[in-house]
Amino acid sequence: MKIRSIIFYTALMMSANLASANDKQKLLITGSSTVSPVIQEIARVYEQQQSKVLVDVQTGGSSKGVMDTRSGLSDIGMVSRALKQSEQDLKSYTLGFDGISLITHSSNSLSNLTKKQIIDIYTGKINNWKMLGGPEEEIVVISKAAGRSTLELFLAYLGIKHSKIKADIVIGDNEQGIKAVESNKFAIGYVSIGAAKYRAENGAPIKLISADGHIPSLENVRKRTYPMTRELNLVTSGNETDSANKFIKFSLHQSSLIEAFNFVPAE
Repeated sequence: MKIRSIIFYTALMMSANLASANDKQKLLITGSSTVSPVIQEIARVYEQQQSKVLVDVQTGGSSKGVMDTRSGLSDIGMVSRALKQSEQDLKSYTLGFDGISLITHSSNSLSNLTKKQIIDIYTGKINNWKMLGGPEEEIVVISKAAGRSTLELFLAYLGIKHSKIKADIVIGDNEQGIKAVESNKFAIGYVSIGAAKYRAENGAPIKLISADGHIPSLENVRKRTYPMTRELNLVTSGNETDSANKFIKFSLHQSSLIEAFNFVPAE
């Protein structure tokens, strides 16, 4: 009899919790893996203040954020770049600014690469660290998958087409790129400055490399003097719900959280 009572009570509680979850307003936010970590933290704080709202944050790249928002699959898209001319049907809200930095293992003695050297590395013309004054070891080239805004901005900076890239490893999000460099002393990649700084400050054996003498720092991103600086945006279709509007308005005023993730707030 006691066991039956426990089973009944457990089932009743599960049903009540499910009903409570179903009663909540749900917001689906998809897109950029660069923007995702800070939005997840903002969402956590927001849910604490708005108990009737449930925010689901999913990654997949900026292109996915645009496509999902256009199709109505997501309420809000995350895009780590300015909207393209072909995307002006969407409405964007700038959270802050970030940059893209080359990264190597912390044991690498290099601190700067010229644009030509970067192009030659990523097109296969320079394939050994000895050609750059380093050890006689092959360079392991890490690049981003198609549809990632980090790749698009990197290619735009170099002035080359994606088809010219000769990568040994193709990754999706920043964390994958950082882990790939952590585990290979002879690798080179490019990721968000914010993500790289955060992981380096927390013990990851990586270092940020200057591009053509431009230091990948938050100060240079703030001054817009770093060449691979980009916007971090939330985007909507223009027909967003009141719930989505409230979350966006809340997010735009979270400067301290945005700074905590090594991004430069737009405010």
